[in-house]
Amino acid sequence: MYQPDIDAVGGSLTATALIAALPLLTLFVLLGGLRITAWISGLVALAVAVVIAISAYAMPVDQALLAGTEGAAFGFFPIMWIVINAIWVYNMTVVTGHFDVLRRSFATVSDDMRVQAIIIAFCFGALLEALAGFGTPVAITSVMLIALGFRPIKAATLALVANTAPVAFGALAVPITTLAEVTGFSIDELGALVGHQTPVLALFVPLALVFIIDGRRGVAQTWLPALVCGTAFAVAQWLTATYFSVPLTDIVAALVSALATVALLRVWHPAQSYSEPAPEHEEARSGGSRRGGGAGDRAEPAGGGSTSGTATDVGPDAQPVHDAPAEVAKAYAPYLVIIAIFSIVQIPALKTALEGEPFTYEFQWPGLELLTASGDTPTFTTFAFNWLGAAGTLMIISGLVTMPIIGISPVKALKAWFDTYRQLATAIVTVMAVLALAYVMNASGQTVSLGTWMAQAGSAFAVLSPVLGWLGVAVTGSDTSSNSLFGALQVTAAQGAGLDPALMAASNSSGGVLGKMISPQNLAIAAAAVGMAGREGDLFRKVVGWSIGFLALMCLLVVAQTTVLEWMLP
Repeated sequence: MYQPDIDAVGGSLTATALIAALPLLTLFVLLGGLRITAWISGLVALAVAVVIAISAYAMPVDQALLAGTEGAAFGFFPIMWIVINAIWVYNMTVVTGHFDVLRRSFATVSDDMRVQAIIIAFCFGALLEALAGFGTPVAITSVMLIALGFRPIKAATLALVANTAPVAFGALAVPITTLAEVTGFSIDELGALVGHQTPVLALFVPLALVFIIDGRRGVAQTWLPALVCGTAFAVAQWLTATYFSVPLTDIVAALVSALATVALLRVWHPAQSYSEPAPEHEEARSGGSRRGGGAGDRAEPAGGGSTSGTATDVGPDAQPVHDAPAEVAKAYAPYLVIIAIFSIVQIPALKTALEGEPFTYEFQWPGLELLTASGDTPTFTTFAFNWLGAAGTLMIISGLVTMPIIGISPVKALKAWFDTYRQLATAIVTVMAVLALAYVMNASGQTVSLGTWMAQAGSAFAVLSPVLGWLGVAVTGSDTSSNSLFGALQVTAAQGAGLDPALMAASNSSGGVLGKMISPQNLAIAAAAVGMAGREGDLFRKVVGWSIGFLALMCLLVVAQTTVLEWMLP
């Protein structure tokens, strides 16, 4: 039975950690520096991780390969299983025309695209994160933004940056639940601590969105709705996580922020409405050249909707289209159905039933025999196949309930389902490769070597604690996975450094949310959703600055909470 040695290279933890970092460096250099397609970058980085596991960590070949196969399987189910079926529901609304109705309904709230982005990418995206997570909000909100007239690369950038503050409480707080399991702290204690960190991000994210869209002018003209939205979300997230319900935190925060923003827009409007310039207008304004242009800027989103035609009825010179109330209700129906079904399965008796046989089968991955560096049996070698209770399956059920409501035939619905697989083909490969990479690094000890090396910083570990979570999510694409990888390590390091173990554990999750936007998994999902498959490197360069900037803010906050801001902790 293989047991990793965290200082396998010459007995030096530093040398071992540097070697262990090579797969991650390979991934980010290929993706962000050399602009190699994400699925190729993921496969190459996976190969590097396997070679290091075998050569540097003396891991048996079969164990390294088996760990990779389990990671790949997990990448498809449940992660891509969620995304595939969430986009399928969206694609059905495109086929029936109800997505256009939904878009026009959102557009009636405000004709300013900066405000529309706040409501869709941040508020509606947070609601989707609360219900499903795992890339669903990025996939759906990015194509909604395209339909409103945003260019694909900007729509994807907005969706990725917006998907930060809600992530720790996403999928009904699964990341916090996982963190509680691996650290021994209660869900309520950890949820309250995270709820005193991520709301600070929520204050700034809507402002970042309007800056991405329209620079300083955008912030100057729409700071009020951005601040109202962010503040409402932050206060609701803070209070709900601390005093009400950790699993329902994002649902409450998303709804409160949306209502607050809509209420403001009843009495306030920007002095100048903003619309994205058409490509020919932008070329004329810039002398006929557009940096970063190319076919990808005019790509079609998943679902086949035209990025130019779908926005014609909301532009400044367009003729208004009046939808019947019944059609508007049908357009909202799929998302109301999703909310209802995901809420129903949280009923304790039903949830317990779905987690047991015959609806969930748990088994040890065949042939994989591992121990952790401390000699314990790792939890990740157990694969849970919850075929009915999985979020992706619930999305299918939601789609089936939606079909008669929006009036799509079974034949067209089935065609849309297969079309979704074709649209997401490269994203599926990318996510499976990246999760295989994460599992190989975790099983071989590479991840633990990196984390243990960083934990040697002593009291300065308060700065590195969010960075460790950020690194985990950047690799796995999941705050849940990052908490599983580093949660116990955060506690051990904090105890050795004389820091609050629960606070450092919470900081892993709070810092991790900022790695979401640069994760190859999420980049691949965003690129595929907006018809930019193969240009994940372009997206990476758009968002990496925001990821690092917000991470620096979180590091400063955590350090302050260990010293001068101890009073703000629950």
